[in-house]
Amino acid sequence: MKKLALASVLAVIASNALAFVKDAAVKAHEAVTGYMSNAGLMAYGVPRASGIPDYGPAGTINYDPEIYSGKLVEKFYKTTVFGEIASTDYEGEIAGYGAQVKIRTIPDVTVSDYVIGAGLTPQYPTNNSVTLAIDQAKSFNVALSTVDSRQSDLDMADIFANDGSIQLRIAADADMLTTIPADVSADNQGPNAGLTSNNINLGDSTTPRTLSKTNVVDFITECGLVLDEQNVSDEGRWFVAPPWVMMLIKQSDLRIASLAGDNQSIARNGKVGMIDRFTMYQSNNLLTQTSPGPAAYCMFGHSAGLTFAAQIVECQMIDNPNDFGYIIRGLMVFGYEVIGPNYVGTAVVKQ
Repeated sequence: MKKLALASVLAVIASNALAFVKDAAVKAHEAVTGYMSNAGLMAYGVPRASGIPDYGPAGTINYDPEIYSGKLVEKFYKTTVFGEIASTDYEGEIAGYGAQVKIRTIPDVTVSDYVIGAGLTPQYPTNNSVTLAIDQAKSFNVALSTVDSRQSDLDMADIFANDGSIQLRIAADADMLTTIPADVSADNQGPNAGLTSNNINLGDSTTPRTLSKTNVVDFITECGLVLDEQNVSDEGRWFVAPPWVMMLIKQSDLRIASLAGDNQSIARNGKVGMIDRFTMYQSNNLLTQTSPGPAAYCMFGHSAGLTFAAQIVECQMIDNPNDFGYIIRGLMVFGYEVIGPNYVGTAVVKQ
């Protein structure tokens, strides 16, 4: 009995000693790893070259699947307007980069006075056409490591492809909006605009039209008069302005619901809607200038005056020849043309 009791005591002592040693070892390991981590000496995961982002738990985006959910924060993109202000009737006729689409326009028929017995001289209307050249192209090319694609619980390839396609739309939108001003009718721009009045001030690069909350609505109605004098249809009119012009509209008398004819004030719902037959759009892609003075370009018109055609020609995911992983790339070809200069106008404004 004494031998058994002694053995039991020795076993307890040995167990306690082992536990003490294990605890000391764990604490020592934690102290060392903690120091290395704080000093930036601790390496996590597979090593990666300098400049290559890490999408893992210890990466630059600090994504930890145990803490954060897989729901991505929504990314806000610039508003694109080409699908709203331009006709896209000819998109189906694009064959690829370098293609040309012939757009036939309706010729003007001349009306003359009729005199009995004087005879009639036949008119042969000219069937004019406008060429829509598909001469613009944009692309994106993104690399994705096999390690990142396997370790992340997010579909990074799908995320990159989706974001790339949206960025293509933004780039095409900016190209179109900055090119239109040079192609509009001379009667629809400048300080003496108006086909018949010739006294509507739409500003120019040297003397922009100054806008404020007290005159911004009058300015928009004057743009409407420019189209009226060109016999442009009331239906389908659009107006694209930079954000600060939209702010002035919200600060104008239209902020009062009863004056705007709406059920709720635009100061509350933030929706400008329509002003003088124009559907209002906001864009950060409009042309701006810094010299000879800061100014922005507003565009207005009818969808019959502008055409746009685009296609995502290729969207591929191929093996990366220089690393383990993939290349996600996309190509879009597009073209745009002012097919009715009388249907489109531009104004140069400053605040």
